[in-house]
Order: sequence, then C-alpha cells, then structure tokens
Amino acid sequence: MCALPSAGVPAHDAGAGAGSIAELRDRVRAGKAALLAGFRDGRATAAAASRLVRALAGHADEALSALWQRFEMPPGATLVAVGGYGRGELFPFSDVDVLVLLPAGDPLGQPRWRTGIEGFIAGCWDLGLEIGSSVRSIDECLAESARDLTVQTALLESRRVCGARRSFEDFRRARDAAVDPAAFLRAKTAEMRQRHLKYEGTPYALEPNCKESPGGLRDLQILIWVARAAGLGRSWSDLAARGLATPFELQQLRHNEGILRLIRARLHLVAGRREDRLVFDLQAAVAESFGLKPQRGQRNSEALMHRYYWAAKAVTQLNQILLLGIEERILGSEHQPMRPIDGEFLDRGGLLEVARDSLYQDDPRAILRTFLVFEQEASIHGLSARTLRALYNARDLMDTRFRHDPVNRATFMAILRQPQGITHAFRLMNQTSVLGRTLWVFRRIVGRMQHDLFHVYTVDQHILMVLRNMRRFFIPEHAHEYPLCSQLAAEFDRPWVLYIAALFHDVAKGRGGDHSALGARDVRRFCREHGVAGEDAELAEFLVRHHLTLSQVAQKEDLSDPQVVARFARLVGSARRLAALYLLTVADIRGTSPRVWNAWKAKLMQDLYHTTLRALGGAQPNLQADLEARKAEARQRLALASALPGTESALWATLDARYFLRHDPGDIAWHARALWRHIDSASPIVSARPSPVGEGLQVMVYAPDRADLFARICGYFDGAGFSILDARIHTTAKGYALDTFQVVRAFGDDHGPAAYRDLIALVEHRLRQTLVDEGPLPEPTRGRVSRRVRSFPVTPRVELTPDERGQRWLLTVSTSDRSGLLYGIARVLARHRINLQLAKITTLGERVEDTFLVDGPALQSSREQLRIEAEMLDVVGPQP
Repeated sequence: MCALPSAGVPAHDAGAGAGSIAELRDRVRAGKAALLAGFRDGRATAAAASRLVRALAGHADEALSALWQRFEMPPGATLVAVGGYGRGELFPFSDVDVLVLLPAGDPLGQPRWRTGIEGFIAGCWDLGLEIGSSVRSIDECLAESARDLTVQTALLESRRVCGARRSFEDFRRARDAAVDPAAFLRAKTAEMRQRHLKYEGTPYALEPNCKESPGGLRDLQILIWVARAAGLGRSWSDLAARGLATPFELQQLRHNEGILRLIRARLHLVAGRREDRLVFDLQAAVAESFGLKPQRGQRNSEALMHRYYWAAKAVTQLNQILLLGIEERILGSEHQPMRPIDGEFLDRGGLLEVARDSLYQDDPRAILRTFLVFEQEASIHGLSARTLRALYNARDLMDTRFRHDPVNRATFMAILRQPQGITHAFRLMNQTSVLGRTLWVFRRIVGRMQHDLFHVYTVDQHILMVLRNMRRFFIPEHAHEYPLCSQLAAEFDRPWVLYIAALFHDVAKGRGGDHSALGARDVRRFCREHGVAGEDAELAEFLVRHHLTLSQVAQKEDLSDPQVVARFARLVGSARRLAALYLLTVADIRGTSPRVWNAWKAKLMQDLYHTTLRALGGAQPNLQADLEARKAEARQRLALASALPGTESALWATLDARYFLRHDPGDIAWHARALWRHIDSASPIVSARPSPVGEGLQVMVYAPDRADLFARICGYFDGAGFSILDARIHTTAKGYALDTFQVVRAFGDDHGPAAYRDLIALVEHRLRQTLVDEGPLPEPTRGRVSRRVRSFPVTPRVELTPDERGQRWLLTVSTSDRSGLLYGIARVLARHRINLQLAKITTLGERVEDTFLVDGPALQSSREQLRIEAEMLDVVGPQP
C-alpha cells in the first residue's frame, strides 16, 4: 500500500488544466451549496433527508469521476466508494471514504502511476471534499480486513464509482468469499456492546449521539452489515422477503431510520460541521429548523428530544428482534430443541420463547405473564427474537380494557412481589413498551428530559435506576455498599411497597405543578385499583409526597436544633416510615447522577435518621445530657491520643452549648488538641486533616474574629480550587472565630498518604498567610458557567426568612454553580457585618442550593434586607 499525501496537499495549480480544476471546484461547491440550501429551506421530512443524502453522494460521484479522468491511472485501477459513501449516503459534513483499487503487480513502482494517484488524492482536497482515502490491491484489502474489523465493515459496503469494472467485480467476489458470517456476527455484536457502554448503555442520554448511541443509526446499520455478510440481503426489503422482518417491522424500520436520518442531517446543517451529538447548545436550534415551537411550558428542544427518544427506543427494539433472528439463521439454531416451561413458554437456550406466534393475540393476559415467568425461571436471562417480535406486534392489545383487567393488575403486583429479577423484568417491560402501556402515567414520562442540571437520565430511566438501587439494598451481596441501608432493608417487611414508591416518586414530572403532590395522587389511585390498602397504601402515598423532604431537611436545616428534629419526627410519625423514607431518599439521590452523592451527604442524612429515630422512640430532648455525653466521648478520644489531662479545659471554658451540639466528639477532640497552647494567639491558627467522613479535607480556622474573616477564607478556597461542602461557624467568649470547613478539590484529589500530607501542609501555610495579609477584599471573579448551564439556566433566587423565634435568619440562595460564587456571597455578608453561624452548601450537579444561618443588626431593618437581597441577586445572577 502506498504512502498517501497528507490532508490539505494541493493539486498542482501551475501548467495546463489548473483553471479546469478551479472551475470544477467552483461547480462542486456551488452544487453542494444548492443542495443544502434546498434542504434547509424545505420542509423537515424524512423523505427530504433521504433525497439529500443520496443527492450529496451522487454529487460526489460526479466530482470524483471528473477528477479521475484528469490523472493518468494504472490500467485496471478502480475508484471504489466505501463505508457510508459506499451505501450511497452522504450527510452534509460526512467524510467521503474512497478506495483506489490497484491491479495486481506493483503499479506504484512506476513514477507516473504513483504521481497520478497522488495527484488525484490531492485534487480531492483541492475540490473541498473531506476525503478519507486508501490505496490497496485486492490482496492488500483482504489482508487488512482480516486484521481490522472496521476496514472489513467498510469494504462490505462498497460500490464502483469509476474505473475498471472487471477489477471491482474480482474484488467483490474475493471479499464475499473471505467473510466468515458467524465470526463477523460475533465481532460486530461485541463491538456493539462496547459502543453501547461507551455511550452510557441507554438511548435516553440527555446529549445522545444520533449515530453511535444505543438506538442510533449504527444500530440499524449493523443489521444490514451482518445480513450482507451472511448473504441474507442488502436492504430492509430483502430481510422482509427472507422472513427476518414482518411487514409492520419493515414499515417501522423505514420510518424510524428516516427520523434519525433527518435529525442527523439537520444537526450537521445547524452545527456547520460534522456533529453527531445532540448537545444542549444545538438542541433548540435543531428544533427550530424542524419548525417546532415552545408550547404549554414545554421547550421546543424537549419536543425534538421526545421525538428522538421514541425513534431510538423503537430502533433498540427492532435491533434486538432482527439481530437475534439473523443470529439464529446464521448459527442454524432456529430448530434447536427447547425445554417446555408451561403451555405458553419455552426455554430456548436461556431465552424465553413464546410457544406460538399468536399467544398474545389469543390471550393478551399472557403479555404480563411473560415477565412473571422471566422472574421465576432462574435459567432465563432474556427474551428470544420470537417473543420480542410477538410483544412488539401486540402493543395495540394493551388498551384501556387491558389496563382495567383485574387479572392483569394481579399479575403486575405479582411481578413486584417476586424475590428476584424485579430490576431486569422492569427494564425489559420498559424496553418492550409494556410498562408504559400497563401504567399509563408512566408512558407520559418515557423519554422526558429533565432540565434541572443534576439528573443525567430521562425521567423513566431515572425511575428505573431508583428501583434498581432500592432492590440492591435487599440483596445481601451488595450490603457492603451502603451498610445502614442494607440493615434497614433486612428488617423491612413487604418491600414491594417501596418498589411502588420508587416507580411513582417522579412519575408526575413535566405536568406542571408540584410533581410530589401529583404523584401522590397517582399512587393513591394505583393502590386502590391494585388492591393495596390500609397502612401499605398510606405509606406509598406518604413516600411519594415527601420523597424530597428528608434530603431538604438534612442538607438545609440546623440538625443541632431540637425543634428541627422534633418537627421532622412529627411529620414522619413512625420508625417504619422513617426507614422507608431514608431508603427511598438514598436510592433517589444515587439515581440522579454519579456526581451528586458523596460521603458528606451520606453523613448528614444518617445523622438526621438517627436523631429522628431517637425522637420517635420517645427520647425527650435533653440538651445538657447530650452535651455532657459529647464531652465525655471527646475526653476519651483525647486520652486515646495520649493528650495530657486537662488539655481541653482552656478552650472549653470559652465555648457555649451550641458549639458542642453542632460538632461531633471527634471534631471537638481534634479542636482541643490543636488549640490547647494557642487559646490567646494573636495570629491565625489553621489545622487540616483528611476528612473523617469521606473524600477531601477538614480544615479548622481559629483567629480573632472580624467581619470579613469568612469572606477571606472563602476567597482562598475558591482560588485554590476547593469546593466547600459544609461550614460550621462559632465565636468563642473571648472573641475568637472557631470555624470548621469540609472541602473537596473541584478537580479531584490524589488520595495517597504522601499526597495528603503535602496538600495539608500547603493548605495550612497558604490559608494562614491569606488571613495574616491585610488589605481590602479582592473583587470576586465572575467564573465561567458550563455549557449545560448556558443552555438551561437556573433562575437565581435569594430568600431571607426569620426563624420561629425571630432571632436568627435563614438565607437561602439557589442558582447555577460557578467558581467564585460562595466568595461573592461571603463579601456581601461581610459588607453588611452579618454574622454567619452555619453554612450548608448543597451542590446538585451544576445547580447550588446554599443555606446560611445568620444574624446581625442589619437584618432588623426591612430596607436593609431588601438591599442585601438585591446585592445577593447581583452576585448570583446571570453572567454579563
């Protein structure tokens, strides 16, 4: 194979014919521009997209053929289109993949042939074609395809553009003879699995790749590839003619391929480049190019993505059905013996097979029994092509009468009550459209996007992820992941009530109004219709209505305040409800995004669970007893650390009860050891240690108090690349600030011991130096927001509300996350000399909801309150 010219190498402009190449380039560009303009200005239809990609391929054929004639090529050479171009399709900015097929011998050994080929390839770039080229003989093609699956696939879809016809026919016959259909099927199936994993394993990613993601165009192309390799056909019509696709599936294949093709073509045009990802930045513009308009509170991008998700879901189903059928045909397993399970189902090598094609038509109740048998039979790990096809063609049977059938409702509850297989059964039910057609409220949220900056799944995928998380709490093999959850689950009877709550907790998303209240109404109706009554129905409704409450209390309120705990305990009412709400909360947060859950949030929620459980057990708040218990445990920890008796006395004499109630005994002992010689220090004391509750550091600052101290600390952490998860602020009787921060590095930590030692020394030194330096506070940097935040901005919100006693105020800030945000808030507090007692920093993906417990004379004036809120809004508002 020859060495190819590098991209961008121009053809020779000097000498005869240079003007002709320039003219050809102008014609190529004008022709493509005319095709794109006609598509852009026309109606956004699948037929228009099909005409465009074929026309662009034909236009490239003409240009390449004209260019081929201008150069002296070896006798018997052929220009072959491969890959997508070989299929006769070119999207607006796709590469034009070609093979220069050489005759046998060594034509490149002759300078004139080599010069001609190099001139042709360089001329392609001069014409403005994004060329992808290779130069090979037939033997070299076969050798390379044997080594590289991608090359083998590209050559499978090849057609002659111009040149020697006989050479191409020889190549085609040799290529077909060299293909091993079974090996090719195995390789392409493995490749598809890897590709699906790369793209999150779901067609419902919020920024899907319409070509490569599950349910994208690649999932259709693989069907044609493996069919061609086996000689089963080259088109959807061929597959239907061979019994591999039904007439209805044929129509669905064409319809959904047309939708995906249209979206990809419009995406290329809007982006002005090869772009196959439906990224947030482009979704609205692509929707506009479809003529979609916002309506009834729904963005036009949501309407576009809903259309995409339904097409991708259909492609996923069709891919499963046809690929399994092709596999059976290639491997000859169509007539293998099967184990009867009952009169309706068979075991086909681990796949559940319907006993007859008309099963669901004869008895629609068998549709749900399919998934019950799937759970009950340990040897079954999937559905066969015949079963998938039968379900796909039985969708219209799942109507109102089907949903109201008492037998079907009983079967659905039986599926929920099985001891194993629930997660997989419900995923299969969603993939086959059975879940949405059985629970009509669920159908409304299939493929629904969530624009809240922390969910990374569509609503239906999130719900199934929460169901999976809940199930894992009840499986002993996963007890090490969340020990408290597994302990509570082991003691919880009738876990199916929790599964119902998981299915309904977000089912009312996108309807407008409070989705928790609407979902509670839906689950109440479900329980009434499915025979769930009494305490179980009440629990399911309570969980759906309050599925956000535990998280909000734990992350936003002062858990050392007995009234906060008592109020939450009154709401929950019983230990069983508390355990259920805790399990649903953890499962829900874990199911939003891998980035949202962390060890600090886990600790806050565990603390709230345990304090509430004590309150529910009848333990009356006894602040003095709790305080003395914490002191006693702190003294024990000091003794274990070989601290001298009385180490704590000087510091503790300056601290009030609030300090002891807001800190764990471990923190209290740590403070005492660090400060026992520095109670009256005139210079700041900074001590850091690895966080005892997970990732990051715990940093203590002890310094003479001043109005801008918190702002200076925040400024340092922001500049050093740390995110503050929690801040506990206290002022001693001697006028010293004793502040404790839980911080993590925004770009991740190296958790090795040596790295932590170096990081701790660096933080202690530089933060101390920051606090020693005098001078005005620097202006906060207006940090850049992420691409996702720009596409789906959060409306900034600032609220100041007094507590029940009117002595302290709760400042709540909600906005999009960015660097410098907390420092900007702290500067406003410092400017108005507002005292900070507690800060709870809640980051939900790329949205922050921060809560500050504050007091100060300025808050007693309504005018000052308005000024503070206005300044806060200016700090947290959109970027200029």
